[in-house]
Amino acid sequence: MRLERLAIDKFKVFLTFDDMEERGITKEDLWQDVPKVHDLFRDMMLEADDELGFKVDGPIAVEVFAMPAQGMVFIVTKGTQSDEYDTEDYEDGFIEMQLTLDEIDDIFYEFKSFEDVVGLIPRLNAIDMDGGELYSYQDRFFLKLSDDDLEQINEDALVAILSEFGSPATISFHRIAEYGKKLIESNTIAYLFQTFYAPK
Repeated sequence: MRLERLAIDKFKVFLTFDDMEERGITKEDLWQDVPKVHDLFRDMMLEADDELGFKVDGPIAVEVFAMPAQGMVFIVTKGTQSDEYDTEDYEDGFIEMQLTLDEIDDIFYEFKSFEDVVGLIPRLNAIDMDGGELYSYQDRFFLKLSDDDLEQINEDALVAILSEFGSPATISFHRIAEYGKKLIESNTIAYLFQTFYAPK
């Protein structure tokens, strides 16, 4: 379980499918009112308090994003006192949760430096990958691989390689597309391999 604070009232949690399996939880379980799901969310809140100083009581909204071969991202946002939520109605320590679940079909990875992206390229070339789009945003680099890029590719092997150099991006791709800079529109892997590794 990896946590990151996004704002004063918001944090995200990334769980790999291995983390989920260890807890005996499937994606479908998240819609069920079962004890193991309650335990998962309680553990998230305790870790958020411990690691981030993020105290949760009253209403929260939880957005869950399922990413292929990668895991689940949970975005937890505290509710505010409004017409919808009257915080006086909640006893101390009581949490009401509103849950939404979304699927992300593309593989979308974040890298701390351009050197990490370049280091990844020969590994992807070796498994016959040549597509991808490359973006930059807030001093980070983002590689998006679409369904077409993933045809006839073992996604588990691909994610294992990607994870050596970066981590699953938990920021919305739409935000990157709108506010980030598109560096390479298509065939990123082939272009960077040709630029940095092909014999001159």
